[in-house]
Amino acid sequence: MPTTLNPPATGSPAPAAVPPPAGIAQLGRFLRARRESLAAAPLGLARYGRVRTPGLRREEVAQLAGIGVTWYTKLEQGRDVRPSRQALVAIARALQCSDDEVQHVLALAGLHTEARLAPQPGDCPFPEGHGLLLRKLLPYPALLQNSALDIVACNAAYEALMGIHLAQMAEVERNCLHQALFNPEWGRLLVREADTVQHLVAMFRAGSTRHAQDPAWQARLDHFMANSAAFRDAWERYQVHSPENRDKTFQHPTLGTIRLRQTNWWSAPRNDRRLMVYLPLTDEAAAALDRLLAAPR
Repeated sequence: MPTTLNPPATGSPAPAAVPPPAGIAQLGRFLRARRESLAAAPLGLARYGRVRTPGLRREEVAQLAGIGVTWYTKLEQGRDVRPSRQALVAIARALQCSDDEVQHVLALAGLHTEARLAPQPGDCPFPEGHGLLLRKLLPYPALLQNSALDIVACNAAYEALMGIHLAQMAEVERNCLHQALFNPEWGRLLVREADTVQHLVAMFRAGSTRHAQDPAWQARLDHFMANSAAFRDAWERYQVHSPENRDKTFQHPTLGTIRLRQTNWWSAPRNDRRLMVYLPLTDEAAAALDRLLAAPR
């Protein structure tokens, strides 16, 4: 006779369900936002009949990624389908994601990414050598920044350029995104203020993915969401960027237009802090930096 498995005894606890990764719901929202932002024609997709939804259809994303539409729909709805790295990369590429956004997608799914590790207990928050380096970089503006966009430290040239006194600022104000959102003087210094806010928010999103369980990050996110319409608008764009070297134009109140290149260096693989130095792009900018510390503040 065939063996019969006995049912579990009455009252026996059922096996605990394994919860999906915390970022799966966010992943679904990100995928939908990306899908709705794309047009079919540039991707070589023929359209027939009336299109009722913005962007690509789910069927089209599945076709481009080489996966099943039912499976993709569940993923976009935030359901626990446990996608593989290969499938997620295929979806991200089908949605025209940048390398930064591919890493963001993998991180939301709880998969290992190439992102730098957060500082570990015992890491020195501001090694003495960095303070010496900041001073030695004068007259070039320089600061030490973390992935939350906090100004950990800066030199006198950076303070003179941005019109701040770091030691006199409240802790919550020592943050480049906070300044861009809430300090009108900071905004007037930057020629492309809207672009700056969107870029900083995209960097903040990339950093928040790696710190999803950190209450301090969540508190900062809640603060921005509650108090800034510009932040909410940029956050809903679901853009993701890692730090990059950028050319910036500043409109200084006494020195006029100064064109600088923001350059970035990291001190150690597991330290999320980076050194940012602003180098002159023109002879006029170099001369302005030489006069910067003597300018009234």
